Amino acid sequence: MTGIDLSGKVALVTGASRGIGAVVAARLAEAGARVGVNYHASSDAATVVVDSIKKAGGEALLVGGDVSQEDKAEAVIKNLVEHFGGIDILINNAGINKDQLLIRMKPEDFDSVMNVNLRGAFLCTRYAMTHLIRQRSGRVINMSSVVGLSGNPGQANYAAAKAGLVGLTKAVAREVASRNVTVNALAPGYITTAMVDELSEETQAKILERIPMGRFGTPEDVAEAVVFLCSDGASYITGQVLTIDGGMIA
Repeated sequence: MTGIDLSGKVALVTGASRGIGAVVAARLAEAGARVGVNYHASSDAATVVVDSIKKAGGEALLVGGDVSQEDKAEAVIKNLVEHFGGIDILINNAGINKDQLLIRMKPEDFDSVMNVNLRGAFLCTRYAMTHLIRQRSGRVINMSSVVGLSGNPGQANYAAAKAGLVGLTKAVAREVASRNVTVNALAPGYITTAMVDELSEETQAKILERIPMGRFGTPEDVAEAVVFLCSDGASYITGQVLTIDGGMIA
């Protein structure tokens, strides 16, 4: 996708040290946005993302912090705003998975996945929203998953968190629509990240049989959808969930 200009906008991408988040951050910068690259533990990887953006002529800021903790999430937003002078775009991408069948799943593994994937998005949205409402413009995009729409064995915690993001998206979209702030969610299917690469060839083949387009998605597929939803062309789209899965759950 070409032609979308996000110059003058400030974006924060949580969980942007690798995978989808890293590509989304780079694509937003390519479109002209100044980008905060958030990370929790992977500071070296996040630094590589920031350096790559700067090398390509963009502006980026390294913003560390575990967004599932209230004080850290508040600080992440504060640091970004102090450095760039504001915030226009929030991409709630931070997420983890701790897969296990329900009867074997430890309560702490359920809680940790919910905290990062759902609570983190709530906290960042809460602290960013005061700025977006005040300026009467903004974009929030929550990274859900097809697992949150259709479920998946061994991922009760992940599915619950991602389904929760859909509910969060729709509720907040209604709350802030009159302030010219849009809130949408993306629901990627199987994307070529480390998580998919770790699957056996046999498992990958079985998954591909379920995808009408016959291929896994790429982080770039997701990033292009993000850039569109951040553009002026998407100003009347809010409260929606865009599935990016090659037709898998169509």
